[in-house]
This record gives sequence, C-alpha cells and structure tokens, in this order.
Amino acid sequence: MKLMTRFLLLVTCCGALACAADLSSARDVYVMPMSHGMDQFLAVGLTREHVLQVVTDGKAADVVLTDHIGPAFEAQLAALNPPPAPPPVAKKDEAAKPATTSDSVVSMFTDTADQARPVPTGGFSRAHGTVFLVDAKTHQVLWSTYAPPKDTSAGALDHTANEVVSRLKKDISPKK
Repeated sequence: MKLMTRFLLLVTCCGALACAADLSSARDVYVMPMSHGMDQFLAVGLTREHVLQVVTDGKAADVVLTDHIGPAFEAQLAALNPPPAPPPVAKKDEAAKPATTSDSVVSMFTDTADQARPVPTGGFSRAHGTVFLVDAKTHQVLWSTYAPPKDTSAGALDHTANEVVSRLKKDISPKK
C-alpha cells in the first residue's frame, strides 16, 4: 500500500512539474467575461500582483482565463482568433452558363454556409468558482482551480479573485 501511495505521489509531482513548464511560457492573458463581473476582479489582481500582463485584445494573448470550457468557450475563442480566410478560388466562366433550377436550389443552401452564425455565449449552467487558464493557440487547459465566492458582493468577489491570483502566482513562479 505504501508503495502505491509513493507511486501516485511521484506521478502527481511529475504532472505538476510538466504543467509548471507550460505555465512558464504564459506572459499575456485575456480575461474572458465572467459571471458577476469576476473577470474585472481577476484582472485587477493579476495586474496588481504582476502575475501576468492583462491584455484587452484576445489576439495579443498567449493564454485565456475563463470560468467555463466547452463548445461555447471554443466558439468564443474562434470569434476572438478567427482562422485566416481561405484564398479566393478562381471561378470558372459562370456568366456564359445559364442558371438552371438545380443550380438555384444548390445556391439557396450554399449561400447561407458562408454567412456568420451567432456565437453561443453560455451553457445551461456554470460551475461557479471554477477558473481555467487555457493556451490561446492549442486550446489546452494549462491550469485550473476551484474557489467559489461566498456570495456575489464586491468584497466576496475581490477576496475570491485574490485567492485565485495567489494560487496562480504560486504555480507560475519557479520553485527554488
């Protein structure tokens, strides 16, 4: 039993060190909008403690801080950093070809494929108190914590944000 406990401890420590290596590359963070304005309190704490540089443009961020992950978050990331537009395809001489009924039916369905779709902004519920630090390019979760606020008052949100920032600062700073 002791051998198994030591093995699990070793594996956990190795995982923490691997995560710390990923965290060390994080410099600029974009804080996604969060419930009850928690994003504002986190931005203040991150700036005050000099943990990460808070940026207001998601395109300039190395990492993103959010309180939810999943399809809605992926859609928000895609909206922040849209993939480059595909190069224009040279169209064949379509003006010489008369439109047929089948062409108009096909175009009726394909025209809407290029239009922008609304971005889903939330899910059915959020686990209040979870915070995730996500790599903006790879979309991998680099760090997370759970720190639920006691209530939605400004004092409780500020206290919780300071707790989250302290945990992140401890995990980012190199171990000596």
